[in-house]
Amino acid sequence: MDQDGLKARLPGSVAHRVQSAKLTGGIATLVVGADGLDAAARQALEAAIKDVIGGVEGVSQVRVAMMADRAPGAPPATGTTAAPAVKTEKKPLIIAVGSGKGGVGKSTLTANLAVALMRAGRKVGVVDADIYGPSQPTILATKGERPQAEGDKLIPIASPFGIPMLSMGHLVEPGKAIAWRGPMAGNALGQLIDARWGDVEVLLVDLPPGTGDVQLTMLQRYKPAGAVIVSTPQDLALIDAQRAANLFDSGKVPIIGLVENMAGYACPHCGEVSDPFGRGGVEAAAEATGIPFMGRIPLAIEIREQSDAGTPTAAGEGPQADAFAAIAAQLARWLDAKAA
Repeated sequence: MDQDGLKARLPGSVAHRVQSAKLTGGIATLVVGADGLDAAARQALEAAIKDVIGGVEGVSQVRVAMMADRAPGAPPATGTTAAPAVKTEKKPLIIAVGSGKGGVGKSTLTANLAVALMRAGRKVGVVDADIYGPSQPTILATKGERPQAEGDKLIPIASPFGIPMLSMGHLVEPGKAIAWRGPMAGNALGQLIDARWGDVEVLLVDLPPGTGDVQLTMLQRYKPAGAVIVSTPQDLALIDAQRAANLFDSGKVPIIGLVENMAGYACPHCGEVSDPFGRGGVEAAAEATGIPFMGRIPLAIEIREQSDAGTPTAAGEGPQADAFAAIAAQLARWLDAKAA
């Protein structure tokens, strides 16, 4: 069932607030504008949507993302269409999300932080700077989209979650290998960051793993305001995460904090929690180095399934969504302190 089909099931007083809707694998995800509603009205609206859509044939779960009020000119969340260009000289604050090695969930964290910040009313955009292995188009449901250009600048694509974004995955054919040397990768990064971001205030940059050309270009041309480092609890990942932290430190980029991912797996049958990758290693490393510990994300198959389906966990409800929201809240407090 498509977006129009889902919206048609809702009464007009509710349907007009639905900015996007999709049904994937039995999971219905609706992005709903909550402009002018207090907390009680938001809860009532969400309950009404879940009650109606939950009764639709083929729907096993309903996830509702309530978007906070937007300032005039903010990019709307009306599907995977090009976000309108707003000419402004103000540049967004860049927050880098990095890791020392691949496979630790950096891209998943970036996307979910963006969604959680957007739900909290922040004007946030995402750059997928993993030139050789872009994954944000999948996680944020913009696969197959192509950005338009205005003059010599790209216009970001708006994800169904109202987040403007750009990725190398939007510029090359799906599945095509990218074999570029350092300068070409650096120029590609420049195209993505120097886009027309409109009134975006915070730009989350999902960096590739390691400490290579893209990271060096980022430090030299687009010095981030801060960096979030992601690691799993295992020792090898921590060693590599420390290298990433050292790189930012050498570039005088503040480390906002460390995030421990894949920390604890709850058995779906008995509920017992095990720690296949260990637990607490990142928190201990944070304490030893004096870097803030921002929290941990559990090892949950739901997070993987939702990322693959283009329905980020933070857009819904539940303990996994709460974990991302808590880390986003810490990032928001850091941003507020910096702006003060």
